[in-house]
Amino acid sequence: MTTVVPTSEDDPALAVVRFTSELAWADAGPEVAEPQVTRLCMEAQECIVMGRWLDLASLMLTSADLVFSKVSDKDLECIFTVICNLASKLENLDEFEVAKLVSTKITQQPNDKPALRLKILFNLYNLLGAPDSRFFVYMQALNLALNGKVVDHIIPSFKKIDCFLKEWNIGVKDQRNLFLTIANVLKESKSSGKYSFKFLTKYLATFSGEDSYIISEAKEEAVRSVIEFVKAPDMFQCDLLDIPAVAQLEKDSKYALVCQLLKIFLTQKLDAYLEFQAANSTLMKSYGLVHEDCITKMRLISLVDLGSNESGQIPYALIKDTLRINDDELELWVVKAITAKLMDCKMDQMNQVVIVSRCSERIFGLHQWLSLRSKLATWRGNVASLISTIKANKVVEEGLPAGQGTTIR
Repeated sequence: MTTVVPTSEDDPALAVVRFTSELAWADAGPEVAEPQVTRLCMEAQECIVMGRWLDLASLMLTSADLVFSKVSDKDLECIFTVICNLASKLENLDEFEVAKLVSTKITQQPNDKPALRLKILFNLYNLLGAPDSRFFVYMQALNLALNGKVVDHIIPSFKKIDCFLKEWNIGVKDQRNLFLTIANVLKESKSSGKYSFKFLTKYLATFSGEDSYIISEAKEEAVRSVIEFVKAPDMFQCDLLDIPAVAQLEKDSKYALVCQLLKIFLTQKLDAYLEFQAANSTLMKSYGLVHEDCITKMRLISLVDLGSNESGQIPYALIKDTLRINDDELELWVVKAITAKLMDCKMDQMNQVVIVSRCSERIFGLHQWLSLRSKLATWRGNVASLISTIKANKVVEEGLPAGQGTTIR
């Protein structure tokens, strides 16, 4: 038989049980309420004495859930702070169970005070010590933010994801779940298109080295990444073609055209796009792609492609022909490319050419890295040669008699 040792009502856990149970049974009248409140308090005392923290957390959560809509946000935060603090009393395994119990309960009704529920989860996260407990709660917070439509509250934490990954030390499957969930959260934020794409590509990259069966699990997300890239008016460079999860689309009867569209946007010019669109207008519409927007992007991409030639000059006539524009539109498109930071150039109206000093690459893969390496090696050699020349001149000047040095005229 269990012996119950009386404890002080100053104990925060007992105070919470009494407060919540009194509110939960308030409408039943004192004759019914008092015995129920006493029973719940006795159960809580027994749990504390026996060290049954998981049972105590369950008891407290049940009462807290019943009064969620009856108390102020400040009181709710205090109640759940006491409940969450139970996790700090436990070893790793039990801590995880309490964290799982609390976070699961909190996320059951994501549309009821979602911002407050998210804050409670953040408080719980900060009280935990075990990496697996923290990762579980963070994933719960992500899903709560998504389902409760309060994504802006959790987006700032994404800046620390690299640090979190080192701390959590999670496997590939958990990483996939994390990156895809973050991408979905960011997709709900209108101002985070590039950020969402970044985590979507991180998700797809985790499938490198896997067999074809496992890679096939990522087909839908691979298609989504292509469409997001094509739609984005401010993204002109990506390495999707180097990712196996995306490359698999080329051999897929259902999605081969999506892969072909990606190749056009990364390796070809406007004429190739127009030919593709004419033959696949229904497909384009099914993915929500707007023809006029695609033309705008392809014109900018085509202009940059023209600027990549070694001469560094683009004749006006070639620009008009490639972009299919009139004389009075040419300068506008050059300015658009400069504004989008796709190229640095100046227009020579006298000679009817655009002189290019820098152009962005649409694809930055192995070839581009080798080219950059070559340019850096040349730059390093030029700098070394310049330093040698300066040192040699200095030695000569120091060896000349006074008054016979170099004179600037």
